[in-house]
Amino acid sequence: MRYEAHVSVLADPSPSPTLSCPPSADLCHFIYQQTGLPWLATSGYYLLVKPLKILLIVLLAVLFRYLVHRLINRLVRTTTAERKSGLLRTRMPSALREATGLMSERRRQRAEALGSVLRSIASATIFSVAVMLVLGELGINLGPLLASAGIVGLAIGFGAQNLVKDFLAGLFMLLEDQYGVGDVVDVGETTGTVEAVGLRITTIRDARGVVWYMRNGEIVRVGNKSQGWALVIVDVPVGFAGVEEATEVLRTAAGALADDPQWTDDLIDPPQVLGVEHITVDGAVLRTSVKTASDAQWRVARELRRRLAEALERAGIAAQINAGRMYVRPPAAGEGVNGEAAETGQGGPT
Repeated sequence: MRYEAHVSVLADPSPSPTLSCPPSADLCHFIYQQTGLPWLATSGYYLLVKPLKILLIVLLAVLFRYLVHRLINRLVRTTTAERKSGLLRTRMPSALREATGLMSERRRQRAEALGSVLRSIASATIFSVAVMLVLGELGINLGPLLASAGIVGLAIGFGAQNLVKDFLAGLFMLLEDQYGVGDVVDVGETTGTVEAVGLRITTIRDARGVVWYMRNGEIVRVGNKSQGWALVIVDVPVGFAGVEEATEVLRTAAGALADDPQWTDDLIDPPQVLGVEHITVDGAVLRTSVKTASDAQWRVARELRRRLAEALERAGIAAQINAGRMYVRPPAAGEGVNGEAAETGQGGPT
């Protein structure tokens, strides 16, 4: 009987599990060499590298936001200082600023409002970019998200274009110092005092106490009666009296106003009697003007009118104006043209 030797061949040992490394292969192989655990080497990237990247993005965003806010705050402080350079322009000469002292608080309010807007825009932009970078690190596909956001933004842009228009108009209004709280403005549809200024709405109260809410994008023109200085013009009729005499009387009354300590601080230049402005059927009209601070123009105008009227009355010119006027009284019923009684009869001519 023949025996055949059977040589048993030992089977090769089972192969080691394959190591599937993420993009950070060096770290993966290093952990595997140190621990021999494939799962730990594979998950180490997501446990260490990913959180560190996200944390770094957040820290950089916070740091960049801090630097931008610091730059904006420094720009605001530079603008509020009494310098020619800065974020905001001023429409008042330096000499007039020293005379009235109205610009410091106004510039500060405008600069703080613009600084707040710029800080908000910077924070929204920086953190939006940071959120997109974090989502990218988490493996979220940003392509469809950005496409959807673009479509939604386009739809909102078409629907809210008036809102964007109002916002931009309000921003440029603050930058150009067109008006501020407390100014008396004429915006075409209404004239009144500005009570509140926003990036979308301006609140104006007119002389009758009605509050108007004006959208900034709908304000086409603005007449500011409180910015810088004002010129008060008073036209006084003097009839057919002597123009030289009336001019001297008005000049004396206007000079007394300029010399009055109570009104000195409100006047920038002394009042001037310019002369005959025009001639009407009642005689000549003399014009007097005075340059005042913008917030004092109305009280100075009332006081100037009062003094000129009293001066003309004391000089007797007002009486001459009244005496020179002739009033035509229409005939009463039953009177003829010459004031005689009209004869009436029922019958015809005989």
